Amino acid sequence: MLTNRPRGTNDFLPGETEKWQYIEQAMRNICRTFGYKEIRTPIFEHTELFLRSVGDTSDIVEKEMYSFEDKAFRHLTLRPENTAGVVRAFLENRLYADPQPTKLYYIGPMFRYDQPQAGRYRQFNQFGVEVMGSNDPSVDGEVIALAAELFKGLGLKNLTVKINTVGCKDCRPNHSKNLKEYFSQYKDELCPTCQSRLERNPLRILDCKEEKCKEIAKGAPTTIEAACDNCKSHFAKVQKYLDMAGISYQVDTNLVRGLDYYTNTAFEIVVNTIGSAQNAVCGGGRYNGLLEQIGSTDMPGIGFAVGMERLLLTMKEQGIELSLEENPAVYIASLGEKAAEAAFGITHELRKRGIYAEKDYLSRSLKAQMKGADRLKVKYVVIIGDDELAKNALVVRNMADGSQEEVAIEEIVNYLEGRLKNV
Repeated sequence: MLTNRPRGTNDFLPGETEKWQYIEQAMRNICRTFGYKEIRTPIFEHTELFLRSVGDTSDIVEKEMYSFEDKAFRHLTLRPENTAGVVRAFLENRLYADPQPTKLYYIGPMFRYDQPQAGRYRQFNQFGVEVMGSNDPSVDGEVIALAAELFKGLGLKNLTVKINTVGCKDCRPNHSKNLKEYFSQYKDELCPTCQSRLERNPLRILDCKEEKCKEIAKGAPTTIEAACDNCKSHFAKVQKYLDMAGISYQVDTNLVRGLDYYTNTAFEIVVNTIGSAQNAVCGGGRYNGLLEQIGSTDMPGIGFAVGMERLLLTMKEQGIELSLEENPAVYIASLGEKAAEAAFGITHELRKRGIYAEKDYLSRSLKAQMKGADRLKVKYVVIIGDDELAKNALVVRNMADGSQEEVAIEEIVNYLEGRLKNV
């Protein structure tokens, strides 16, 4: 009996993988333009890393992590997000000793035990950037601009950049106190999860997806109201840089993001769909206390992540078609064993010169091979049989107009290369 793939995972087949390669290349190109370098971290980390960074009141830690013990009884977790792993790598490899800031990006799979739905899976892929070593508000503007320019280049429409300040270690306690006082009035109306959050971390209630909690949260005290002068000044400068970059945005005072490590700037980029529904395709913010929390190195940081499955789904919903399938330029049709050997040699020589070539592998009739070449939409078919080998003159058919020409076997590769350069 066939074993199916696990729930919440995907097989990406030819025809789809080309789309992934396209957007991955777009991501690499924009990062090169902005001066970001790629980092690759392990798919699993010590569980403690996520407990210390993500926060034990977040949905990720409470409900969604894939954690296990290895054979040496070490507690490990498949990465549910990659900021913590990048920060750990930054500290462990002493990148902080290099000239700052350090600007990094990553592309890879993440894992969360979540309810599978369109654009959300248990194994999913993220593209993200992280900048460490600078608290300059222009870095915030640059990071948001990078994401906005990426989506613009991919052709996405109806996007809204939402920003907020979630305060710092000095002013967040005041906001938490105000939230606790406010939500205590509605304790019995909150969902069970938010009732527990009320004592431990009332800020998390603002990120709840339950409709009754979202309605109550609309009247909650805002982070901007409790923000200290430094946070207000930083936020004003971020807005100034976004204005300079020509990026329109909305200040959303209830935007807090779903992870405990965020400070100061928080942002999302959402797609405005039919009606009032909005789907986030990008989210991130500052995490100025995270490096100290993980490794006792007090350096600022900021980043974002893009869910690639959701991005591709959004592109499809907006009618952005990526017709990326590449067809062979040449097909070598052969009849007989000696002709098949010659076909192999010619195909290999064409490929060595960077020409996409195919040949018959199933000993089919010439008629079947020609039909196959037509389905592949090749430009030229080379026909090799006993007669052609005896005359040392292979038949080359131009599939566009049906014309044929005889070419000496020793000239066939140069002939095809020359014709294809002029196409």
